Amino acid sequence: MMMRIAIAGGGLGGLTLARILHRHGIDAVVYEREASRSARSQGGMLDLHPESGQQALADAGLADRFRSEARPEGEEHRILDPAGRILVHHKPQPGSFSGRPEIDRRALRDLLLDSLPGDAVAWQHRLVAATPQPDGGFGLAFDGGHSADCDVLIGADGARSVVRALLIDATLSSVATLVELSISDADRRHPDLAELVGPGNLWCIGVSQILAAQRLGDDSIRVGISLPADDRHLDAYRSKRALLDIFDGWDPSLTALIEAGDSPPTPRRIEAMPTGTRWAHQPGITLIGDAAHLMPPVGEGANQAMLDAAELAAALAANPADPDSAIQTYEEAMFTRIHPIAEMSARVQAMMLSPTAADDIVRFFTPRPTEPAPAD
Repeated sequence: MMMRIAIAGGGLGGLTLARILHRHGIDAVVYEREASRSARSQGGMLDLHPESGQQALADAGLADRFRSEARPEGEEHRILDPAGRILVHHKPQPGSFSGRPEIDRRALRDLLLDSLPGDAVAWQHRLVAATPQPDGGFGLAFDGGHSADCDVLIGADGARSVVRALLIDATLSSVATLVELSISDADRRHPDLAELVGPGNLWCIGVSQILAAQRLGDDSIRVGISLPADDRHLDAYRSKRALLDIFDGWDPSLTALIEAGDSPPTPRRIEAMPTGTRWAHQPGITLIGDAAHLMPPVGEGANQAMLDAAELAAALAANPADPDSAIQTYEEAMFTRIHPIAEMSARVQAMMLSPTAADDIVRFFTPRPTEPAPAD
């Protein structure tokens, strides 16, 4: 009998998993809370790393599609101080895919969705409960009264994972406050800001505060303000005036990024799981991505989620008759891989919002001189 695989969550990790399983002739259903692929904005752009995100897309047979959608020029980044002075300006080789080319999250998600059969994603299915069944597997209950059964349940349902609660009680901690704005049609409406941001990323770094912006493929600019976690209510960050007060004294050409936002700012807490989080294996269930190892958003989250998906799919495809053994193989390798990456992500997050962030980040991005070879 075919095993019934349910994937809770239709983000990048869940869709990558479904795609690679499909390539191996293994069916899976992705249960996604959103009503459709266009129900909400998918966020900014990602740099996909060769050893993780790009490797997963190669396993999914989508490397060529990725290259047609990605923007190598998006790797360009500029780091400025509050006076607008350039501290670092990195330009990639034109047209080169050898590094970490950027791709809009929306484009990457569409690429994955287009690679799946039409019935692989059950939209408007928000998982609210999963109940272990006496003979194995799980009964799934969804918001609105839908239900389903499965033999294997994979939680790809993000930071507030419902599936995670069946395996471990992990306490999330706030590591930052992020406030986002969007500027549409930047080249035409705000050419000065379009030139400031360039084709990739801009970071303006002050004392325990960052004003960042990135250019997306649709000619919009996504603005992000990062601040240390505090006890202030998020409503305190919902007005441009409040944000401009935070950046009082900064060069007006930089704070113009805040003023140009098309709508009121959107604040949210950035949370992380404790590094080293593990759970005891249970039959027929596991986690990938943020559900398994929520980290600060410093460039690894989506990449590691997609690599989780590729490694879990490979394990299940290699041993379809014994999914529990496949899951255990995946979990042990994933725990070992993620631990140092989670520790590094926590260090980088703390560095970026430290009082000495500008000096620290310049050192981080400045190539070290090579050591001379020892004399014979």
